Amino acid sequence: MSDSATAAAAKSPNGGQPDTASEQPAAARTGERKIAFARLRDLALIPAIIVMAIVGQIVNPVFLQADNLINVLQTMSEIALLVLAQTLVLIVKKMDLSLESTVGLAPGVAAWLTIPAGAAHGIGLLPGGWSIPITLTVGLLIGVVNALFIIRFGLNGFIVTLGMLIVLRGILTGISGGQTFFQLPPSMLYLGTAQWLGMPASVWTCLILFAIGIVVLGFTSFGRSLYAIGGNVDAAKAAGIRTDRVLWIVIVTASVLAALSGLLLSGRLASVASAQGNGYIFTVFAAAVIGGISLNGGKGTVFGAFTGILLLFLIQNVLTLGGVPAQWIGALNGAIILIALALSRITGGKAQE
Repeated sequence: MSDSATAAAAKSPNGGQPDTASEQPAAARTGERKIAFARLRDLALIPAIIVMAIVGQIVNPVFLQADNLINVLQTMSEIALLVLAQTLVLIVKKMDLSLESTVGLAPGVAAWLTIPAGAAHGIGLLPGGWSIPITLTVGLLIGVVNALFIIRFGLNGFIVTLGMLIVLRGILTGISGGQTFFQLPPSMLYLGTAQWLGMPASVWTCLILFAIGIVVLGFTSFGRSLYAIGGNVDAAKAAGIRTDRVLWIVIVTASVLAALSGLLLSGRLASVASAQGNGYIFTVFAAAVIGGISLNGGKGTVFGAFTGILLLFLIQNVLTLGGVPAQWIGALNGAIILIALALSRITGGKAQE
């Protein structure tokens, strides 16, 4: 090494190695900015929720009363579990339309098997205590079939779950004779009617599951793998992520959550209608989209999805208290989806596939 080179190396803080110290703070700052922006996006709907609370109180003083707010949370909790399920699926860049039919079929099968023969279309094959395990097992089996077609056979998830939606809806109509199951066993009513610490058990169940979702997706390697798969599945495979296994877990978990959602709804209504869950998927997508969940996969948070469904139900409650006909609420959900998609396109700068 020449004297000049040696002198230069001596002056260098790395002893002649490439100096990356100045680059590391810049990279760190970039990462911090991304994290800060993600956290800010999580809170984007909080001002809208506050404004809606103020508007609701102006429209009707009943709005901020505890009974009304608890009622909003309870009716929201059932469909919120569907939003949580769909959030997991959308983050890995898949889509599950069959969730709304699972809400009806899973508790429907449980009611069919446990209601005494000759009463409300039941066959009385199993005791009432089996109703919850049956409901969750049906949800699990539906998820397994969906995952088998989507992952094992490589079929399009949208088409597979659309077909499954139709099949499940037909099965529920068949076993119920197009009628409503009632006289449900006490075990099926518990989560929909019980009170824990002054609030409905369904609300606590929803909050606990969302909290678990926030922790898993935000602070675990499994959660990071979901975002990696949704962002670029080939890159995720190259990074050593077992993508198929993760997708299996996500799809099956989503179906089990949908079955639990149906159990909460059936318990609150003390019945299982042959059309239970029909049309829910539109509200689910509206809540997910306005909550910041990307239809292109790899973006969005569980907390954002929760604020999305909360805002949607607050809006619906304000409209109801204001005397707006229920028929217009469906039109509102569709308008919200279109507006949220447009805003996502503008702020994201990318065309949606």
